[in-house]
Amino acid sequence: MNTARFKSITERYTGLRVAVIGDFCLDRYLEIDPAKTETSIETGLAVHNVLRARPQPGGAGTIVNNLCALGAGEINVVGIAGEDGEGWELQRALQNLPGVRMEYFISTPLRQTFTYAKPIECSPGKPPVELNRLDFKNWTPTPPSLENQLCESIRALINEKQVDAIILLEQVDVAQTGVLKKGVLAQIHELTKAQIQRIVVADSRRGLKNFPPFIFKMNAAELARLLNVENRFNLDEIRARASELAKRQGHAVFVTLAENGMVGADASGQTAHVPALAVRGPIDIVGAGDAVTANLTLALASGASLTETLEIASAAASVVIHQLGTTGAATVPEISHLLSLDAAPYAS
Repeated sequence: MNTARFKSITERYTGLRVAVIGDFCLDRYLEIDPAKTETSIETGLAVHNVLRARPQPGGAGTIVNNLCALGAGEINVVGIAGEDGEGWELQRALQNLPGVRMEYFISTPLRQTFTYAKPIECSPGKPPVELNRLDFKNWTPTPPSLENQLCESIRALINEKQVDAIILLEQVDVAQTGVLKKGVLAQIHELTKAQIQRIVVADSRRGLKNFPPFIFKMNAAELARLLNVENRFNLDEIRARASELAKRQGHAVFVTLAENGMVGADASGQTAHVPALAVRGPIDIVGAGDAVTANLTLALASGASLTETLEIASAAASVVIHQLGTTGAATVPEISHLLSLDAAPYAS
């Protein structure tokens, strides 16, 4: 991929309409100064003084952050927030992002807002250190009334707006407790299965075994669980397995391999692999997978080839892992610089 080709792909981003459907979270970063640690008179336990709280969209919201950083033209979000303080913060954070449309987002008293509270020690001259997280989750199934409301929102979105791509993210740990319940997935599949030109990318931290045939993005462990095999793949085996899966489903498959790069297979079974870029200092892998999802979706929707898509997504992940103390995002100039496209053609 050379400079002209990269520019041709990424210049199309501003004209794309994308829908992000799934589990939106609030990432609340709590910046702690360890030098100001006190001892509680009442309990004798350490008291950590928070100097600044940084709320930002997490989960599916991290994908939205990346789409915004890339300059996507319009981003329609479908998700749930509780009628609580965290829900207010999450919705305000989403509304403040450029290009985000909230008319299909649901606020409800039936759920609490999925929240990751992330205390971080921030010492001068040192990388931030994340401490034990405090999570707010829903442990019961999403009520049928909410599932029906989600299906109505998705029908309206897909029927009324000519979205070019749809991203599905399941962030919950317990099945049926989030947005992408079986009925919601069936609704999305029914509405999109006849539209071959529409990109639908799915990712789930629980694995994609019960998902309809969309474009799958996963890591090697998730691929092994999907295929009911041990996670002892070498690179050639991963390429072969991804190829078989892509041909069987009729949709592309992408497998992230951490320090070993990324593999992709298209619907014909053709595969490609790009190595990971070199680490350039301290890293934090939080958010790297979501950056990959956002970048491969926009690249595919803009006509990128399999190899070009992998190159762009892999570079984006490398940008993000070097952003410490936050759930990061990569911009087009940052990706271009990392691929050396602003200096000389990048040989693929």
